[in-house]
Amino acid sequence: MITDAILRLLMRLLIVPLGYVCGMLAAMAVVVIGYWQIGSLLAGVDEIQLFAILDALMSATMALTAVVTTMWLIASIGILFAECFAVRSWIFHTANGAISAWLGAQLFQPYGETPVPFDGDFYIIAAGLAGGLAYWLVAGWSAGFWKPVTPPRTDALPAPHPATPLPPPAENGPRQT
Repeated sequence: MITDAILRLLMRLLIVPLGYVCGMLAAMAVVVIGYWQIGSLLAGVDEIQLFAILDALMSATMALTAVVTTMWLIASIGILFAECFAVRSWIFHTANGAISAWLGAQLFQPYGETPVPFDGDFYIIAAGLAGGLAYWLVAGWSAGFWKPVTPPRTDALPAPHPATPLPPPAENGPRQT
C-alpha cells in the first residue's frame, strides 16, 4: 500500500512537468498559428526576406516563451490545487488554463502609445484553453498521487459459505418402475 503511493508520487513528479511543457507548447502553437498567422506571413516571401523573417520570428518566439511561462506560473496554482485534491475534470483544467492565460497576459500589457493596438484577447483565451486541455490529456486526468486512478479490485461474488452439508449425489443408474 505504501509502496503504491510512493510509486504514484514518483510518477506524478515525472508526468506533471511533462504535462506542463505540453501545455506551454500547445499555447504557443495557438498564438503562432492563430494570432501571428504564420502561414500567411511566410506565403509569397522571397529567399532574402525569408532569413530576416525567420530571425524576427526567433526573437519573437523567445519573448512569447517568457509570456507563456508567466501564464503557466499562474496556472501552477490551479495545478497544485488539482494535485492536492485529485481534481481530474477536464473542465477545471481548461478553465485554469484560460483564466491563467488571461491573467498572465494582463501582466504584459503593451505601452499606451503603441502604433498598433493589441487585439489578441481571443487568441490568449484560446491559447489558455488549448494549453489546459493539453495538460489534462497528459497529466490532469490522473491528478492526485494519493488517489489511485482505478479503484482497488474486489471480487464480484462473495466466497461461498455453505450453511448446511451438501446432499449426497444422485445415482445415475437405470430407474426401475
